[in-house]
Amino acid sequence: MTDRLAIALAQLNPTVGDIEGNAAKIRAARAEAATLGADLVVYSELMLIGYPPEDLVLKPAFQDDAEAAVKALAGETADGGPAMLVGTPWRDDGRLHNAVVLLDAGEVAAVRLKNDLPNYGVFDEKRVFAAGPLPGPVNFRGVRLGVPICEDIWTPDVAECLAETGAEIIVVPNGSPFEADKTDQRLNLTVARINETGLPFIYLNQVGGQDELVFDGGSFVLNTDHGLAAHLPMFEEAVRLTVWRRDGDGWRCEAAERTEPTSGLEAIYQAMVLGLRDYVNKNRFPGVVLGMSGGIDSALSAAVAVDALGPERVWCVMMPSKYTSRSSLDDAAEAAGLLGARLDTVSIAPAVDAFDAMLADVFKGRDADITEENIQSRARGMALMAVSNKFGHMLLTTGNKSEMSVGYATIYGDMAGGYSVLKDIYKTTVFNLSSWRNQRKPAGALGPDGRVVPENIITKPPSAELRPDQKDADSLPPYDALDDILECLVEKEMAFEAIVGRGHDADTVKRIEHLLYVAEYKRRQAPPGVKVTSRNFGRDRRYPITNAFRDAR
Repeated sequence: MTDRLAIALAQLNPTVGDIEGNAAKIRAARAEAATLGADLVVYSELMLIGYPPEDLVLKPAFQDDAEAAVKALAGETADGGPAMLVGTPWRDDGRLHNAVVLLDAGEVAAVRLKNDLPNYGVFDEKRVFAAGPLPGPVNFRGVRLGVPICEDIWTPDVAECLAETGAEIIVVPNGSPFEADKTDQRLNLTVARINETGLPFIYLNQVGGQDELVFDGGSFVLNTDHGLAAHLPMFEEAVRLTVWRRDGDGWRCEAAERTEPTSGLEAIYQAMVLGLRDYVNKNRFPGVVLGMSGGIDSALSAAVAVDALGPERVWCVMMPSKYTSRSSLDDAAEAAGLLGARLDTVSIAPAVDAFDAMLADVFKGRDADITEENIQSRARGMALMAVSNKFGHMLLTTGNKSEMSVGYATIYGDMAGGYSVLKDIYKTTVFNLSSWRNQRKPAGALGPDGRVVPENIITKPPSAELRPDQKDADSLPPYDALDDILECLVEKEMAFEAIVGRGHDADTVKRIEHLLYVAEYKRRQAPPGVKVTSRNFGRDRRYPITNAFRDAR
């Protein structure tokens, strides 16, 4: 009878579609695990192809390549080294499954299929995969391992089935995206499954950015007494060994590395950095370009970009108009200087004058209004896209969730670009993150120590500077009130009366609800951005553009 088992946790950063590159990561992690003395290496959900693959996984040629890679990896385990539990798509009887395969002794020793396919929020697995049956355990060298896959442990059925069919250790490969405060949710969920099954759990999570999603790692091991035996770092790759010993009738993991989980503003900032870094690098952009206005949104976006990519890959462009204040010019220059990023100045005045002349006859007899403001924004978007096209840098947009919610953004203007790190960040959080980053440089950041956002940018009233003496407060309620109303409407789907009951003015709530709905067409055309809340615009929240419903009647 086996009394000791060494299981390596391979918390890796795959790239969707890069089967060859992901297989190389799998091999490298196995080699590292072998030097640690591992019997088995565990990888995250669909590690071989990257997660989530969306409709790419339906392509037959893609499925063929994945199957060939599985066979090649299986053959390599004939060398007597560690076995592997690898996430991969798997075809069975004409149906495609989200699966985990046990590769050992030169062959595919076992296959387990995901039973509970999530179909909510950012997940669409029922669209591309067929559900597998309730699974039994895998026999690995005399130890019965239960291998539920991610969503399989969010409800009791799969874990209970595994316990009833003799599983001794539960090993869960995950593709669990980051959300603020999700670490506690995962731990509490696992504790509930332990209470139901009486079995210890390995929770192995993916790390890295994939389009709008960020996977934060933070893999962990819980013993049956709920003791935390291991906790891997968040937001970085890691291969760590856990040693298991038979303890009476069950198994217990010896104390291993326990890295303190990242939380609060630091976790949000790290998610923004990792999401941008992987989006730029995996799509092979040389760097990013962004408009540096002298405001807090562009300053924080630039700070995240420098921390993600290094100052040499971040290009800031100040684009003044006749309404741009001297203070904004100075603040933009100071912000770029603190970050060590390149700053160029391109005046939009000639472009705005040209549009005024072009449209003079058509607009004759009409007073200037938001149209002329939007022309300024679109002139800036045109200039930034020209730089992007000429030099290959991706255009980073700088709008925040508060503005995107109510349409306080110009389509084809400041919304033009390839990615947004503030897309799911409310304005109040933008201020908090800026102050936090001035006090602390996060682990792995490539930017400078110390202050990166000038204090005047944080303290001055926000303004788009598209007309004389313009302030955001002229068009919007104070951001603390606006953001609370928006969180009630977007994340919580609260009723109108309940929001007013929180102390908000009824007419203000009614207006914000209306603005939220009528801006849907803009958001459909917005670039992707890092998801940090429980409900981001895009994959999470899918509202119709044509929508006559209003709760506030």
